[in-house]
Amino acid sequence: MIRFLRKKSRENEAAIWRRIAEMLSKPKRRRIAVNVSRINRYSKENDEVVVPGKVLGAGVINHPVKVAAFAFSDKARSKIIKAKGECLTIPELAEMNPKGSNVKIIG
Repeated sequence: MIRFLRKKSRENEAAIWRRIAEMLSKPKRRRIAVNVSRINRYSKENDEVVVPGKVLGAGVINHPVKVAAFAFSDKARSKIIKAKGECLTIPELAEMNPKGSNVKIIG
């Protein structure tokens, strides 16, 4: 995935994918874990959000958000889908939005 993101960054001149690849290349114990409540707090309706780590299910989300992450807990996935949002992998979002425009990194 890291190679894929670096390649996308070079092809599309999008620094966001390079930054996410750097964050994912850190040791596993230093990876980011973000609760659903933080995504709710720092995003608006229909935003695209990337979490270079795991999304956890603590908290509430009350608007639809497209979330791409390395991993999701079952509780987080169900809460995002219940709020009419989407759960994607990071490469899926990179394919949908190659320039990375209007994508927020939360972590």
